[in-house]
Amino acid sequence: MFTGIIQAVGTVAALEPRGGDLRISINAGKLPMADVELGDSIAVSGVCLTVIEKRASGFQADVSGETLRLTTLGGLAVNDAVNLEKALTLATRLGGHLVSGHVDGLGLVTARGEDSRSVRFTIQVPDALARYIAVKGSICVDGVSLTVNAVEGATFELNIVPHTLAETTLCDYRQGRQVNLEVDLVARYLERLLQGDAAAVPGGGDGLTRELLESCGFGGKGE
Repeated sequence: MFTGIIQAVGTVAALEPRGGDLRISINAGKLPMADVELGDSIAVSGVCLTVIEKRASGFQADVSGETLRLTTLGGLAVNDAVNLEKALTLATRLGGHLVSGHVDGLGLVTARGEDSRSVRFTIQVPDALARYIAVKGSICVDGVSLTVNAVEGATFELNIVPHTLAETTLCDYRQGRQVNLEVDLVARYLERLLQGDAAAVPGGGDGLTRELLESCGFGGKGE
């Protein structure tokens, strides 16, 4: 588990294709590596990867074909910057929100604008993820825990303060950039729980419907 509070910006040192998947080498930048052990998890731009080799300057990890297809890691090149966060401990301050490092889908930056000293981004999400995004709720974008400022259909807005811009890769994002998205896991599990026994039936766990909400006591006819 992670918090979405980025600890360092690293760079891709090497990419080694391995029969359909990839071995990636990361220069960890200012990320402390002294307490990192083989088998530890590190989130790389929001994707949970397992350390298979540790070096003084960074680490190596294997990236599966599935992860390459479903995240932005498949489009990385040597020297690209990546957000890094080590897995949380019981002594870690939870400054962001609970993040699993399991990407739900890819978003697309559709607009960037200045707002005093901050920057506002508009991001388009896959239709299937739109229902999990709420105003003032949490969203993880490339590993960064952020607050949703506005929602319109399948797009949402973010306001990024100067510190976050300086300490993450967000400062470089422009229109057309793809980003990894992880929705709030509480919303994801709540939807599944509300499906009740229907979740175990093929085709019966297709998401929230008006009928499902009414059966759980949320509103009703004539209300």
